[in-house]
Amino acid sequence: MLQLAARSFVPVPQGDAMRVLIVESDANLGWLWQRHLERRGFLVECARTQDEAAESIAEGEPDIIILDLVLSEGSALAVADYASYRRPEARVIFVTSASFFSDGSIFALAPNACAFLSKGTAPDDIASVVEHYGTRT
Repeated sequence: MLQLAARSFVPVPQGDAMRVLIVESDANLGWLWQRHLERRGFLVECARTQDEAAESIAEGEPDIIILDLVLSEGSALAVADYASYRRPEARVIFVTSASFFSDGSIFALAPNACAFLSKGTAPDDIASVVEHYGTRT
């Protein structure tokens, strides 16, 4: 029988905490992701629209942006484009429940894209992807 060792996560010290912006129209899903990220020591802010995301990018200076490709108000690609202008070092993790861009073309459209995940991805796995791409060098 195979036994797996439990992974332990060391929270990022608050003074050096990575800043994460979640841009998700579904407030419940955004809240779920936020809770999983905060447990790992990330500072997390949520936005539900393109305008809220732009304001958060300008004021909050996120290191990582989790961005739903299908926003109820506004354009995710506009958010990614604005982020590449205001925060060129910020990385974008796109999430979607749709099948478009499944060919990887999102990486050609958004130079700051670092990952493309299904909205059905487990919150702990999303947190692991954020942790991987958000590690400062």
